[in-house]
Amino acid sequence: MGVNFREIVSKTPVKLEDLSNKVVAIDAFNAIYQFLSIIRQPDGTPLKDNSGKVTSHLSGLFYRTSNLMEMGIRPVYVFDGTPPDLKTAEIERRRQVKVEAAVKYEKALAEGKTGEARMYAQATSSIKDYMEEDSKKLLTLMGLPWVQAPSEGEAQAAYMTRKGHADYTASQDYDSLLFGAPRLLRNVTISGRRKLPNKNLYIEILPEVTELNKVLQEHQITQEQLIDIGILVGTDFNPDGVKGFGPKTALKLIKEYKTIEAAIPHIKNAVFPVDPQKIREIFLHPKVTDNYTLNWKEPDVQGIIDFLCSQKDFSEDRVKHTLDRLQQSQSKQKGKTTLEKWFG
Repeated sequence: MGVNFREIVSKTPVKLEDLSNKVVAIDAFNAIYQFLSIIRQPDGTPLKDNSGKVTSHLSGLFYRTSNLMEMGIRPVYVFDGTPPDLKTAEIERRRQVKVEAAVKYEKALAEGKTGEARMYAQATSSIKDYMEEDSKKLLTLMGLPWVQAPSEGEAQAAYMTRKGHADYTASQDYDSLLFGAPRLLRNVTISGRRKLPNKNLYIEILPEVTELNKVLQEHQITQEQLIDIGILVGTDFNPDGVKGFGPKTALKLIKEYKTIEAAIPHIKNAVFPVDPQKIREIFLHPKVTDNYTLNWKEPDVQGIIDFLCSQKDFSEDRVKHTLDRLQQSQSKQKGKTTLEKWFG
């Protein structure tokens, strides 16, 4: 779900070209869900290999990540580990949403409502164990580092950015700000022209950056207070939040009373099934690791072709074309780096 901060955080559009030579720590599961949702056939069916296994995530990872690499961006994907116990309710809520969406998908498909069926199909996306394994294998073949987080991937990505090992934390969820990500980069894996659901209209989705310090300064609040605002609105650890509270209302309340505890007497029918302090602790002191190494290597061209084309039934011509472009761009980048070192 992710916390809804859209109305209270400032965003600065950026061009992918401007992120050249920057390390971007990408919330892997967040990106893979996007690929599974978007990369589908007109009736909502995901891409599959001849054995029936879904490959939409691999298509997104390979082609979209290659595009980022062509622009000189250095991506590192960060995978989720074991979720906090407090996330159980949200995981169950998501599971139920997928079950209901699957029923609606079959009904719409039977009625010949293709557009509606595709919309419901997108909501059924889920990551299977083999998808994570295949994703890690592809990234390794592409010469890209990936990090296994002990718990929340976006918490680990935020930690790596705070340490200076990454320049940006990339995720669609504003939760990254609650985990302390200094710079949140959204839309990096889905930027471009996108069709609006059930409409013959297209919009241009641009990457955008939100700086944590700027948000805190603009509203004259602390990191802890931003977390309290998130708890009132609803996070993955208390999905329902407090009834009637959107981000603007929550911001106003916390600015006035400083903490949730001080504000409780002024909240009508306030119910907190989860102790706010427990949620704060997850965001302020998440489980993270220093056990990672960030090395970018040359892509294993033949290995990628064997994996994607021979095993996953991708178009060999399209894969080779993408690899050719990638190799050409990397050669230019190496030449530019050499010149910069020589004349610097």
